[in-house]
Amino acid sequence: MGIENGSLSDNRHAEIRDENTPLLPIKAEEEDGVHEFNGASFSGAVFNLSTTIVGAGIMALPASIKMLGIIPGILMIIFVALLTEASIDMLVRCSHQGKITSYGWLMGETFGPWGRIALQASVVINNIGMMIVYMIIIGDVLSGTSTTGVHHRGIFEGWFGPHLWNSRPIVLLATTLFVFVPLVSFKHLDSLRYTSALSVALAVVFVVVTAGIAIVRLIEGTVEIPKLFPQIDGINSIWELFTAVPVLVTAYICHYNVHSIDNELEDRTQTKPIVQTSLALCSSVYIATSFFAYLLFGEGTLADVLANFDSNLKIPFSSVFNDIVRVSYVVHIMLVFPIVFFALRLNLDGLLFPTSRHISRDNRRFTIITASLLAVIYLAAIFIPSIWDAFQFTGATAAVLIGFIFPSMIILRDPYGIATKRDKILAVTMIVLAVLSNSVALYSDALNIFHRKEEA
Repeated sequence: MGIENGSLSDNRHAEIRDENTPLLPIKAEEEDGVHEFNGASFSGAVFNLSTTIVGAGIMALPASIKMLGIIPGILMIIFVALLTEASIDMLVRCSHQGKITSYGWLMGETFGPWGRIALQASVVINNIGMMIVYMIIIGDVLSGTSTTGVHHRGIFEGWFGPHLWNSRPIVLLATTLFVFVPLVSFKHLDSLRYTSALSVALAVVFVVVTAGIAIVRLIEGTVEIPKLFPQIDGINSIWELFTAVPVLVTAYICHYNVHSIDNELEDRTQTKPIVQTSLALCSSVYIATSFFAYLLFGEGTLADVLANFDSNLKIPFSSVFNDIVRVSYVVHIMLVFPIVFFALRLNLDGLLFPTSRHISRDNRRFTIITASLLAVIYLAAIFIPSIWDAFQFTGATAAVLIGFIFPSMIILRDPYGIATKRDKILAVTMIVLAVLSNSVALYSDALNIFHRKEEA
């Protein structure tokens, strides 16, 4: 977030380097006297970065574990977390060496204007995809969804029965107008530290309740023993395993917010421990959620595991726990939305109006872009049937570029002469793994779509 246009002058660069750049930065000379900001706290930065990471990806991870098996699935979650930490470290070290305050600026300095444009376009694609997923999940939870011919009731449908007012289009429209619109009005990322802390707490509530139910069921002997390794029936089943890779990649994408968090710190040496703390926290949440949700629902685990929480959990007060799980996580998703949305709006504005004054200083442009993006996300969430489809597209394209390929390309170009031999070997390894695994995933998805059409 906070990606600057490649046409900024050297004087403007110097000004930004000396400022604590807010989420939607304004010119340094205009900023004096407008507000006072003394720097973000360590805990606030951890919560904001963790909220960026733990978004909708957690809902699709149990389905990934179902596909990969318990042991390979958990190992892959840890492996992708380690690669994510390495790629962020590449970005941060280069940025600190060059006194650069945004991912886009770093890409522009390394590869010219086209590098900045490529990064901004990738962030736009990735973030639109993620927020469509958020909307789909909110619709699934509140209004219900139909999967493989089975209807899973939403919370409102379960409480009040099916009505026009609690239909998917109306519920998502009300959520957009009364929840999302107010939340996207803040200009400092640190202003969202309290909602981010609440968001992380709600994610932990989801994990704790899911784990508790699964453990009770395990003690009672009413759960199936999950498979430890994937079931291989032929070459097609091997290709299909790769479709879990984009989901795992998307689950850790937070690179577009790292610079915004870094810029707001008084002590920028804290960035690395903040990233490591956030990744450790999020990985723990991911592993616990994936394991216990898959243990609870077994082979019936859906692409959006929240949709599973509409059935009899075979414990006392089953319906109450179902509602607690779903409500806690849908509120979490609502609180994640503004953080991801700001990066989307800022980067789209940079693509469309690269030479105009900053969007935070143009209320008309700010309003038009905000309203247009919300409308596109809303309409897409109405017509896209599954979060798995959205994850496959964004995870195998834009997300892998933002998270692994662009940072590796920067370290290989090494514009500031800081890359070690180990850095370059790791960068080449990340590019090869990213390209091969996601190419196979896209190929497998294309085959699945073709077979579904044939069956239809």
